[in-house]
Amino acid sequence: MKLTSIVIVLTCFISLYNVKAETGKKSGLTFRFNVKEDEKKVDVLIEGKLFTSYRWPDNVMKPVLYPVMSSEGTEITRGYPINPRPGERVDHPHHVGIWFNYGDVNGFDFWNNSPAISPDKKNGYGTIKHVKINRLEEGNGKGYLETTSSWIDPSGKQIIEEKTEFHFIAEGKTRIIDRIATLTATGGAVMMKDNKEGVFAIRVARQLELPSKDEVIMTDAQGNPTNVKKMTNEGVSGSYRSSEGIKDDAVWSTRAKWMDLNGIIGNEKIALIICDHPKNQSYPTFWHARGYGLFAANPLGWSIFTKGKESLNYIVPAGKSVIFRYRIIVYSGGDLKDAEINAYSDDFAKRY
Repeated sequence: MKLTSIVIVLTCFISLYNVKAETGKKSGLTFRFNVKEDEKKVDVLIEGKLFTSYRWPDNVMKPVLYPVMSSEGTEITRGYPINPRPGERVDHPHHVGIWFNYGDVNGFDFWNNSPAISPDKKNGYGTIKHVKINRLEEGNGKGYLETTSSWIDPSGKQIIEEKTEFHFIAEGKTRIIDRIATLTATGGAVMMKDNKEGVFAIRVARQLELPSKDEVIMTDAQGNPTNVKKMTNEGVSGSYRSSEGIKDDAVWSTRAKWMDLNGIIGNEKIALIICDHPKNQSYPTFWHARGYGLFAANPLGWSIFTKGKESLNYIVPAGKSVIFRYRIIVYSGGDLKDAEINAYSDDFAKRY
């Protein structure tokens, strides 16, 4: 009787465990993808609400993730130039959402290319063309998108084939995007000469910029560019903090394994973090992070960031590949402590 009772208890325990496990699976935030080939985008939905869209518009010159939303549905990316909002800066039309490219690839500028470049100067700029969606995986708590893109020079010749994995993760009020990009030199050796313009970047909403008094051009209520000589900085609350304890404008050109940009949009406190990966070239990366809203990790611009003391001039040999891995975290409800960010960073390092 005692043995039978033990068996019954164990059976009930196992059944209860399985129910809890299955319930846990079902309770995860559900990811779905809505592919809109005619609009050249794939919407990434969490519980039916837009988190971001993978887009490849002809006038952006590279695939981007835009817009990017917090768990509360707040847009953290700048709207200009795709969907300008009143009070935004009108500058750098090549800064769109989240993107990955570089300012000097075999002498061609992939970073600054946009419709603002006059036709007579286009021969100095490269374009990244979306080729295809390789794989989509929907699920609970995570989603997966894999794409192929082509880095082409002004003549249309492919220099690099890019295969990128986007790992989307949702945990409570935290949203994570892990981007794993494999670049293969298909048109001969690829020289990525030291340049400040690169490589993994996001252009943030006005509220997440650092306060500034510089004269700028901004959009008015009708979306028209307007010169603003004196800025009020109303609602502007951004502040940078690196893993090394460096803050605000001083973070530019410094090295760190992660960078935190925190601020407030409306009544929502938001933390936006980019994590470097130990397997990346130049870990810990240099940061091309500016107060006006450009937030970028650049492992390749050594001579610029060290004022000529060190140089890299990175080369990918013909037929060989290099992998760049970056994580971006969007947290709603406050800033994250260093220990919390380190935990996300360590998790990222172990996954890929």
